[in-house]
Amino acid sequence: MPVPLLLERNVANEERKVNKGWTMKKILSDYIESYQDKLWDLGDKIFDYSEPSFQEVKSSALLEQYLEQNGFAVEKGIAGLPTAFKAVYKNGQGGPAVGLLCEYDALEGLGHGCGHHLQGPAIVGAAKAIKDKLREKPYTLIIYGTPGEETTGGKVRMVQEGCFKDIDLAIMVHGGSATQTDVKSMALISADVVFHGKTSHAAISPELGRSALDALLLTFNGIEFLREHVKDDTRIHYTVSAPVGPANAVPARAEGQFDLRSYNSIYLDEIIRRFENIVKGAALMTDTTYDISYGSRFESKIPAYQLNRLLMANAKLVGAPNLKPDRERTGSTDFGNVVFQIPGACVRVAFVPDGTASHSQGFLDGGKSEAGHNMIAYAAKIVAMTVYDLVDNPVLVDEIKKEFTRIKQEMGKE
Repeated sequence: MPVPLLLERNVANEERKVNKGWTMKKILSDYIESYQDKLWDLGDKIFDYSEPSFQEVKSSALLEQYLEQNGFAVEKGIAGLPTAFKAVYKNGQGGPAVGLLCEYDALEGLGHGCGHHLQGPAIVGAAKAIKDKLREKPYTLIIYGTPGEETTGGKVRMVQEGCFKDIDLAIMVHGGSATQTDVKSMALISADVVFHGKTSHAAISPELGRSALDALLLTFNGIEFLREHVKDDTRIHYTVSAPVGPANAVPARAEGQFDLRSYNSIYLDEIIRRFENIVKGAALMTDTTYDISYGSRFESKIPAYQLNRLLMANAKLVGAPNLKPDRERTGSTDFGNVVFQIPGACVRVAFVPDGTASHSQGFLDGGKSEAGHNMIAYAAKIVAMTVYDLVDNPVLVDEIKKEFTRIKQEMGKE
């Protein structure tokens, strides 16, 4: 069971009275505890469904039904994605529009080894508390169900289709081995390159051949030389993605897969340009031709320091386990596509032993544990209290948006 609020345990009555929002935060916390068993049941069911990306039919329906039953207007199948949804509750006129995002896709072959089954119950649990208990000031609460994070990224498509433009900022939760927020994420784009050459017998008439494999190997070498002349946070990965044939034949076709990353989406554009020049140069040197096709692009997060601090202050208040400083180094996520356009933050809440990696058996083992259930309750409280802070003091929203604009402008000048 989650521990009581830290203020309730450690702060004298007089200090408690002057803590801004204490009374309402206590109400939100107690209210979430009154129905946390239902949230745990939702999480266990989504865990058992274990539906991979874009196949989360039962998982999304479960969350949609819960929101409908609790008075939210739910729109299903948004952005052309059958398992994406949007739920809205409006209290009064004006006020901030806060977006709460959740994922629910499992890993192919591993199930919920990333803990996405915990997100939806935490978010809908927070949404219910906000709707039922925050009535004095105006606000709009919008919950977005976002499928397919583990593969091509449902949020990429959702951004392209105009989702999230109706919110001032976005909040997410995620399970982890520590309770902390992310500062940034890496922009990522994957490229498939196919070189086309001309086959011939490698011993009898090599002069008639044009080696597609040579072009691919030259591309690999070019990337190695490029590494010396890019920013430190740049990452470029590559591999041969298809067999090229026997050694005694000049290969007419060679395929490679490439991942290009940077913590700055704007700088990633420069990396793409230089990568394409390397591919073009390799083709010129080998007298071959090439095709490049790109996959979904994940943008980098714009850091939201003020929102991170707000989330962590409430994480401390609820007694969330294993509090740690912000994560400076992270991978790539489609949440970056959202928070490259609007301010947003994700709070990770510990439910597995310190150091346990995501996409692992350790995450899977913790999925239906007491710690996993507690993660849902902690996260729901953190989110509900943070939304209360934003609704109670809309100036915070303005400050977060100004910080976002300033940092994004600075990134463009790097």
